[in-house]
Order: sequence, then C-alpha cells, then structure tokens
Amino acid sequence: MHRFIPFLALSMSSIWAQLPGTFTLAPREDFSATMVAGIDRMALRLLAASRATRKPSRDKIKAALGLVDLRMSFASFELVGDLDHPALLQESAAYRVYRVRWPVLDGLTGEGLYLQPKVKPLARVIHLPDADTAPEQALASLHQYAGCEIVIPFLISRSQAFSRSESLGIATHLSHREWIHRQSFVLGRHLVGYEVQKVLALIDHFAIKDLATPLHLSGQGEGGLVALCAAVLKDRVHSVSSAGYFGPREGMWQEPLERNLFGWLRDLGDAELVALMAPRPVLLEHAHYPELVIQTTPQPGLKARPAPGRLTKPDEASFLAEAERVRQLQPKSRLLIAKAQTSLRTRLLHLFSATTAEAILAAQDPQTWPNELAIHAAGQKRQVQEMQNYTQRLLALSESERDAVFWKKLPLASLPAYEKHNLTERARFWQDVIGRLPDPDQPMNAKSRLVRETERVRIYEVTLDVWQNVFAWGWLCLPKDLSPGTRRPVVVCQHGLEGLPEDTFTTDPTQRAYPAYQAFALRLAEQGFVTFAPHHPYRGQDAFRTLQRKLNPLGLTLFSVIIGQHQRLLEWLKAQPFTQADKIAFYGLSYGGKSAMRIPAILSDYALSICSGDFNEWVRKCASTDLPMSYLFTGEYEIWEWNLGRTFNYAEMAALIAPRPFMVERGHDDGVGTDAWVNYEYAKVRRLYAKLGIPDRTEIEHFNAGHQIHSLGTFAFLKRHLGWR
Repeated sequence: MHRFIPFLALSMSSIWAQLPGTFTLAPREDFSATMVAGIDRMALRLLAASRATRKPSRDKIKAALGLVDLRMSFASFELVGDLDHPALLQESAAYRVYRVRWPVLDGLTGEGLYLQPKVKPLARVIHLPDADTAPEQALASLHQYAGCEIVIPFLISRSQAFSRSESLGIATHLSHREWIHRQSFVLGRHLVGYEVQKVLALIDHFAIKDLATPLHLSGQGEGGLVALCAAVLKDRVHSVSSAGYFGPREGMWQEPLERNLFGWLRDLGDAELVALMAPRPVLLEHAHYPELVIQTTPQPGLKARPAPGRLTKPDEASFLAEAERVRQLQPKSRLLIAKAQTSLRTRLLHLFSATTAEAILAAQDPQTWPNELAIHAAGQKRQVQEMQNYTQRLLALSESERDAVFWKKLPLASLPAYEKHNLTERARFWQDVIGRLPDPDQPMNAKSRLVRETERVRIYEVTLDVWQNVFAWGWLCLPKDLSPGTRRPVVVCQHGLEGLPEDTFTTDPTQRAYPAYQAFALRLAEQGFVTFAPHHPYRGQDAFRTLQRKLNPLGLTLFSVIIGQHQRLLEWLKAQPFTQADKIAFYGLSYGGKSAMRIPAILSDYALSICSGDFNEWVRKCASTDLPMSYLFTGEYEIWEWNLGRTFNYAEMAALIAPRPFMVERGHDDGVGTDAWVNYEYAKVRRLYAKLGIPDRTEIEHFNAGHQIHSLGTFAFLKRHLGWR
C-alpha cells in the first residue's frame, strides 16, 4: 500500500523516505518508457474519439493543405519540348498528345500530358495517376474516356534521385515526396496542397474555356487523394472517381511522412471528405492501392534517415464501413462502389449524364487511341527542383510575413499594453501552432521517494498524474540548509534528446551525460536553489517520434502534452512550503532548450527562461537546403511544427516570454547552429527588450566550447533575476 505522510507531520530536516504531502512512490524499471506508452494510449484514444466530433468544411481542407497562395490564371497550355524531345509526342486519327506545362503559383508550374481530341470534346477529364506511375504509363488505362479532352499531370514520385542539395553536394535517402514535405510543412504548405493547387489551376482554366462541357476528376493511389480534395473544393467539377486511396484514416500516422496533415482528423476523415461532394457523383474502387514499406536503414553515402511508413490496401470490410459512413453523414451522397465486374457503362452512367455516357461508349476505338509512350524522366526532375526552389523562396520570404503579422502589431510604448497584447499572441501560439489540450483533469496523486543524498542536498523522485494514462515525472533536489518555513527560488532544469532527469545530476565524467549537462541541476541546488529536473517524453527514438505522428492529425504536437505536464508541475511546485511561487525559472539544454523557447512562451508562471544549445534561426534550420546542420539531413522526422515559419520563429517565441527575463547560452563550437545565425535571430530579441525599456532583462553568453551547459553567465543571470545571493 502507498503510505501518505500528512503535510505538517515532518519538518524538512527530518524528511528521509518521501516528501510531506505525498504518497509513497514505488520504484519502476523504466518511468520514461512508461510515460511514452501512456501518451501513446492517450493519442490512440483521441484518434478513435475524433470520428464522433468532426465538423468538416472546405475551409478546413484548405487550412490543412496550406492553400494560402494566390493561383495564376492562363489562357493556353505551354508546350514542353526541344529538338530531341518534341512537344508533340503522338498523333492519331482522333487525338494529338503533347507534353505541356501551365502556371500555378508565382514560380510553380504544373506539367504533364495533354490529350487533345480533334473534334469537340464530349467531356473533360483530369486524371491523376499514383505517384509512382508516370503520365506516359497512365495512357493505357484511359481508353474509357475516348472522345474526351484529357490532362494527366505529374505527381511527385517516391524515387530519391533528386532529393539532394546541389549547393552542398549532399544526397539524401529521402523520397522526393518526403524531401519536399520536410521543407514545406514548417512553412504552412504541404506537398499534397501543392499538387491540389496544380489541379485547381487546371479546373480554373477549363472554367474559362466553357462551363457546359462536364469536367471529371479521376485518381489512383496518391492521385486519388488529390482528386478527391480538388473535386470537393471546386463546384465546377461534375464528378470524381478515386481508386486505391479511400479507407479509414485513423492509422494515417503509419503512412509515409508526406501523408501527415496537421489537424486533418480533428475535422476530416475520408468519409467526411467524400460526403462534402454531395450531391455530385462519386465513384470509389477498392483496387489499385500502392503497396510500400519505407526502408529506414541508413544507406552508404546518403544523408537523412527517412521516417518509417507503409502503404497497404485496407481490408474490404473496413473500406465498406467507411463508405457506409459517407451515407450516414450525408444522405444526399451519390456514391457508387465499383468492383472489377462493374461494367464501363455502369461507371459512365453514374459519372455523366446518359447522353454523355453513351457518346463516350460509342467513341471507343482502339485504332485511334494513343498507345503507351516511352517515359521521359526530365519532367519529374523539373517538377521536384521547381517545387524545391519555390519552397526555398517561401522560406526567404517568411521573415517579412512574420514582421507583418507579429512585429508590426506589437505595442511598445508601455509594458502593461505589451503584456495585454501578448495574452492574445500567446493564446494563438498555443492553440494554432503547438495545439492545446484541455487542462489536466486527474487528481494530482503526488508520489515521491528519496533516491539520492549528498553532503549538501537530498534528491527525490516525484510523479504527478495529469490525464488518464499520462503523468509528470522528475527529480526534485532540496538543499539541506533549507530550514522549515524558508522558501527558495526554483530552477526547472531540462534535459535534452534521449535524456533522463538523472543526467542533469551526474558528476561522473565517464558518464555520457556529464560533458553536456555538467551536473547543472545539482550545482544550482548546492548554491541554494531548489531544482527540479522533469522528464520529457522525447526518448525512445521511433517510440516517441510516432507520438508526434499520432498527435499532428488532431491539431496537436508532443509539446501539447508536455505543456500539460508542466501545468501540473507548476501547480505542485507553487504549493510547496519550500518554494517561492513567483520565482520559478526554466533552464534547458538542446531539446531542453527547444522546451525553454516554447513552454515559458505559453506558461507565464515561469518567471524567466534560459535557452542553452538550441537558440537558432529555427525556421531556416528546419527547412533550408543550404545549411549543413539543417534538419533536412537528419533522422529527426518529428521536429517540424506546422506553419511555424509564417507565425513564430525563435525571436517571436522570446517576445512571448518578454517582459520576463530571457537568456541564450551559446558555445562557439556548438554544431546545432552558427554564431552568425544565432546572433542574427537574437538581435531581434535584444532590440525588443531595448524598445520596451528593459535591456537588462536579456543577454546572450558565448563561450569557447561546444554543445553543453557553461553555467557561468547563466548562474549569475538566475541569481540576479531571482533575487538569490
């Protein structure tokens, strides 16, 4: 049984087994793995529960796909060719087949095959093959649309031939699709969104030509997703067919990384998406699903470990159950589930008027239908490189966008006005970028046990319940000279990636953790502070990284959970008889420095924050193809936060911490960034504090070492701003 010690039963000097006011904490083999497993159960529970609360709309589709850029209009296709590869590929009695491109966004074009009938078209068809099917290969399956004007766009393939930085000479092990996803996600754009934009530009073009000719969208595999999204967004689309995509989507976290759509399952599933087409005809087919298992083993000479993922065919029962949900959500849905034996006549009569369907059937003539053509890979290369260049330009422009939506709106004339304005910005950061969960709702159930004692301190292990299956855990360090009735400032000391609370206390130079952390939680306690080293669930490699994949479709992140843990931790710390509730500081290294930027930016109960070994021009680090330390070249596939580039870089996060004290600790040889880019981003922070009239509340310390706690300037900063001597 747990033994509860009444809060007043013991004086601080007599505590040995556990803290007053807590239950007895039984040792556990691995609190870290237990924490990650508990969060995993919560995430899966939230995914399943989302089916009952979704409220789909076109605006939510646009938001999840990042459709924020203005499309360009065009009057005619541009021919793509040269003397060796003419634009006109083939001509028959009924058709001409061209390679074409068309403008989509400023700097981004679509490209593919254009099948031009020699007579007035019976209908127009935009056919989107799977990502690994070239437009030339798709021709053989399109005889069913004889007599129609047809465009077959390129989709970005799953090859990795062009996933590389030419400027750095770095080739990666990432598919083209993951390569573009990594760059665009943090900028509030998405690979699927780019491909949808290319189709929407075609739809706009056909609307200019005439509105009378029916327009049909067809897709297979990845193209099935793009076709459904584009068709839902445009009333001009008369009908849509999708094969090889539709099914229950709660397991999308297991799919390739480029299928990660922030907030998608909070608002949409496949059934909700199709229901939005009503009353227009939809044909779904349980066939042509791409089969894929991503190989994550590092390849010689290639950078970046791809995110694990797989594509499989859902079982027929799951497919049909999701289709039945369409009918339940929207009784007016016109849905046909096609099977192998479903005749072409039946399919066409569902998708088109009887007159158009019969005319297409009558036009079937294998003698005049174009044959499958030889694949020309240059188009794929152009599309990948163009999409990369477009995204890199967005990266360069993101700073001016943040200036417009954040910096220019800051009231700097008075601190009260600034703090009032910051309440709104802080809420926006929490809700839209980090993702906000409900406040902790479980009884605290605080437990503790003594785990270590030195001549000067006692260290306790503490757990606090947060939500069902989720708890906070860490090590609390109390100076032995802390007499009853005395209150001290608190420093929350945060470990980095794959770390543990004990790493911030070890004094053994042979331990892996010592060179980085320098026992800073222990050293601060020896100087009189109360310290607490929480555990953060960024430990366990894929076990924790897939948590981000499970949370993102719900509009949440790993920090959504971590912030809830800190809400509970702050609640507990502020109630302790040995703490000064208004003097609780945050100090983190590496991933703990990432925490130091986000958690105090949201939770104002932290009196100050120190970011060590992480402060950066963070958006550039996440998306740039010309920085060797960019996350494009690593295996950390959970790192990107949706739309951060258009909203909150590190200077903006520091502005949410202001006017509270804020400090950066930076080793000259720390490979997480460069002095130039760290100083560039920090200069904005320095300017802000000066404009607010509080320049003494921020500083940066450079030191001649690498990725580690230096502790000289930071310890002095803590003492000065927490009033401890």
